[in-house]
Amino acid sequence: MSTGDMRSVMRLLTAVEPTPQQERLLGIVRERCAKTDARFHDQGIDLGVSVGQALEELLEGAPSVDVSPAYTYAFHEVVACHFSDTVDLGSWRRMSWFHSVDDELARHGVPSDLRPGTFLFSGPPVGLPHPGDIVPQIGVLPAPRAAALCDAYEAVLDRLDPDHQGTVRRFAEVLRVEAEEWESARSLGQTNDTIFFWFR
Repeated sequence: MSTGDMRSVMRLLTAVEPTPQQERLLGIVRERCAKTDARFHDQGIDLGVSVGQALEELLEGAPSVDVSPAYTYAFHEVVACHFSDTVDLGSWRRMSWFHSVDDELARHGVPSDLRPGTFLFSGPPVGLPHPGDIVPQIGVLPAPRAAALCDAYEAVLDRLDPDHQGTVRRFAEVLRVEAEEWESARSLGQTNDTIFFWFR
């Protein structure tokens, strides 16, 4: 998970004539994409399209295929250059676990947009070719909603099934920090409006 201004990501991807700052960032993103491609090559993984090529196609607004995880990886690298350092939320064997968490939270009245299965797998805020497999996955949550999420989770935590409490507590703790940082950043005129989730 990381936090930042998604508008800056979108401006970079859609810039007709990149500014010098955007050109510098694109250089960093291209290097990161090349490293990701090298890692996949070393592991013998073929995505069909290289991550570097996927980035260039996203910049041109013309993906060449309908299904490939390369575009999701490329988008992630753009986000990584604009957003904060990542926070590791944990490891889960099955993504379907979050549907169980959602059901438990729904049983206690937590609104659907605040349940993890909704925002963790919401997808990127831009159309990308389908990744084709269960991972990688992208999710986003508007940073101003973090406080409401924490309030809702904390209000029901003690009433949840014990099996679900650990996951809900972890999200409440981490996103409480994000909610406080959002308020602090807003008071300084900063626009870190999006919490970005990445499953791989």
